[in-house]
Amino acid sequence: MLNRIFPQRLDNHFRGYRPAIWLLIPVVILKLGIGGNSMINTRHVATTADGIPLASFNAGGAREVISLFALLGLFQFLLGAQGALVLIRYRAMIPLMYFLLIVQQLGSRALNLAHPTASSAAAGAHFGSALTLAILAMTVAGFALSVIGKGYSTAPPTP
Repeated sequence: MLNRIFPQRLDNHFRGYRPAIWLLIPVVILKLGIGGNSMINTRHVATTADGIPLASFNAGGAREVISLFALLGLFQFLLGAQGALVLIRYRAMIPLMYFLLIVQQLGSRALNLAHPTASSAAAGAHFGSALTLAILAMTVAGFALSVIGKGYSTAPPTP
């Protein structure tokens, strides 16, 4: 199983089921969009999509939250860019990309539970949660499809 997630060769030969590729495309596009939007419209994203009540913070606290959201957006964008590179050039890494996306999403949820934020009950916050759950569902499905493909054999690969 580990050799499916961590391939010996980083080539463009994908061994999983093809729908895994098609599921990764919208996930990558969403990661790029979420990351780019978080870097550009940071205050708006923090207050609407994530429901952080910046108005209740003092000026310094609000600036720090905005700065952290912009950095988080950069990391989201870079993860999406890595996914695009995997789709275009290194398809053997698709299972690893899915694995990293799952770890990132579940890790984010775990850290949010460990360090809860003061978020409002804004409608946008619910939309943001629904969107991340949809991305997680697509990611888990794509991961499963990518590691159980017909292209995997029990015999070692020939050079």
